[in-house]
Amino acid sequence: MSATCNRQLIVMARWPAPGRCKRRLASSLGAAAAARIQARLTDHTLAVGRQLGIELVLAVDGLAPRAARRLGDQLGVGRIVLQGGGGLGVRMQRQFQRAATERARRVVLIGSDLPQLERADLASAFAALDHQQAVLGPACDGGYWLIGLRRPEPTLMEGIAWGSEQVLEQTLAALARRGLEPALLPWRRDLDRGEDLGAWR
Repeated sequence: MSATCNRQLIVMARWPAPGRCKRRLASSLGAAAAARIQARLTDHTLAVGRQLGIELVLAVDGLAPRAARRLGDQLGVGRIVLQGGGGLGVRMQRQFQRAATERARRVVLIGSDLPQLERADLASAFAALDHQQAVLGPACDGGYWLIGLRRPEPTLMEGIAWGSEQVLEQTLAALARRGLEPALLPWRRDLDRGEDLGAWR
């Protein structure tokens, strides 16, 4: 198995429809504007991901299987899967488990809310997994914009206060309990609220 075949980049995204995505952004800009921004961010994330030349998987939320396939066709994504039910941690964990059953040995998962994402960010994450068991991209809001693992950790994402300023700290503690010290990428700012638009503009 080649180095590129055993690597998988998973992009987690919501269906970019008004009222179905970016609720915090919609509270200040309106649902239609938030949906347009979500669509642009998803396009950007996928475009950057394609530059790596590895398997790219779009994991979507808010769509039935047939509609998800149509969205994948519209976006030019060869592989689209459903996130499934449950909280964010459960849905992320499900993607790591799925990738593991497909024999992916380096798996990086990102969201679709990072307007400053560059190819070098993703390349650095996969390079880090050649030497360490985990990698995190810390976010300025106390969470993280990227997580990568060499193997799934079944309960890693349990007990995390998703959406809070404690996500990164709690995830680092969970990794430490498993004897894992992750590589850390540069800090980045997600686009979640209206005030986050300044850097993008």
